[in-house]
Amino acid sequence: MPYRRLPNTDQARIRALKAAVVKGDVCNVYDLAVSLKTLGEARMFLAKFEAAHSYYVHCYGEQSRNSKKHQGNVKAARLYISHFIQVLNLAVIRAEIKESHKDMYSLPMDNFGVPDLNSEASIAEWGQKIIEGERQRTSRGGIPIYNPTIAKVKVHYDIFMEGYEKQKNLQLLTNRSLEQLSSMRAQADRLILDIWNQVEAKYQEVLPNEKRLEKCRDYGLIYYYRTGEKQTKEIL
Repeated sequence: MPYRRLPNTDQARIRALKAAVVKGDVCNVYDLAVSLKTLGEARMFLAKFEAAHSYYVHCYGEQSRNSKKHQGNVKAARLYISHFIQVLNLAVIRAEIKESHKDMYSLPMDNFGVPDLNSEASIAEWGQKIIEGERQRTSRGGIPIYNPTIAKVKVHYDIFMEGYEKQKNLQLLTNRSLEQLSSMRAQADRLILDIWNQVEAKYQEVLPNEKRLEKCRDYGLIYYYRTGEKQTKEIL
């Protein structure tokens, strides 16, 4: 015997509810396999669930589209910040800049490596530090670093930060919309289970097996055959 299985994706839940609602709209009220109360509840819930799902898809799409553009800005900001720190360290090694001045950039005086810039948070942190450090040093008469200049670094840093804040906001909207959608799934599953139980109960004893399955499928029920079951039946 085939067995039914509740939907496990939001789109499948929407299809299941929509199938029952549509069937209820076109079927004679006396022939309905689902109570009017349940269909009314399903109809109202479906509108809210579809809206929540559409909003989540929209938020996720906006986040994904912005992410592609943002990654280019991340790469540029990382490159310029890293290059600037390397040039600064070389200037210290050549004694063109005092080693103690590295403290203005929050860079360790005994380490000439580049800080970890793998995360966007670290790029935001170190970009701010070196911009402020260069401002402090040059305001005290220090010779500005060139190739790249801090102005060039700041241009790419500001572009990165604008995208960074936008991406965080988009991620927040996506997470909130997903939380809202997730909170509705239990009710969707409850409604679908109730509808399916009512439909199967309606046709359980009055129709042959294949006809019964066909009637149930009209209301959105989904049946699966076990491995080899359908083929065996067809052979027989």
